[in-house]
Amino acid sequence: MMDKKLFEGVITPMVTPLINRENLDFKGLEKLLDHLINGGVSGVFLMGTTGEGTSISPRMRKELIKYSVEYVKGRVPVFVSIADCCIEESLNMARYAKECGASYLVSALPFYLGLTQTEIIDYYTTIADNVPLPLFLYNIPAQTKLMISVEAVKTLAKHPNIIGMKDSSGNGTYFNTLLAEVKAEHPDFTILVGPDEMLASTMALGGNGGVNSGSNLFPELYVNLFKACKAKDTERTLKLQKLVMKVSTGVYSVDKSSVSFLKGLKAALFTEGLITDYICEPLQKVNGTDLETIRKNVAELKQQISQVL
Repeated sequence: MMDKKLFEGVITPMVTPLINRENLDFKGLEKLLDHLINGGVSGVFLMGTTGEGTSISPRMRKELIKYSVEYVKGRVPVFVSIADCCIEESLNMARYAKECGASYLVSALPFYLGLTQTEIIDYYTTIADNVPLPLFLYNIPAQTKLMISVEAVKTLAKHPNIIGMKDSSGNGTYFNTLLAEVKAEHPDFTILVGPDEMLASTMALGGNGGVNSGSNLFPELYVNLFKACKAKDTERTLKLQKLVMKVSTGVYSVDKSSVSFLKGLKAALFTEGLITDYICEPLQKVNGTDLETIRKNVAELKQQISQVL
């Protein structure tokens, strides 16, 4: 595989626009992709947690990859999740992503059987040995019930085809240990943070950016926060960080379910006329009262963001 190259910026873990459980919303997909690219994001990530990748059918996953890559036309890199409990299915999806012209692969751990750290290393090594595109590790213990240890990451970072990692653990101590120990040995290994709220704090200590769900809605906010962090502009970083936190409270936390961030985000994008508000079963969209609260909050946030930007 190619030599490792540090990747920096804000990558959007794109929501998947849906008409119903059997059909993608292609018009919404086009509008959303243009919204993200025009907003300055450094890449789009398909079928992650925010993209309901484990809920949509294999046919729809392939349709999403093919249509997205063709519509993007190389304007930004396209990252594709290949997470599956079956290694062969992950490899099949990786090969298909390559055929379609995707840029990178992202792999979360199998979520059903508990793995030891040795098995985690062996799993990712097998994936990396057999996929045709550069691979990012994806640490998301809330969904997989598994944590990739720092020692495992240090071992895997030696693999020529494993070029980086997205950490969505929300564990600041863990992330800082990654930066201190993995970066020391592998400075070109990209380390990106998942939770929106941690983008500024992790970049201050050497992180390379974020895979931030809120950039679906307000891409310019997160891109400008990234730039302020890179420029070490503390005053501007603090102003933008306050707005990022308002996205968390005003969009992510209105619905009180365990996946309120996803429900709130889809509702917010619906109020902006970008996509439908359909969310894949068995999840249910926000109720009417919460939708109106989110609509009001988004309108206020848009005004506040425009004043700062």
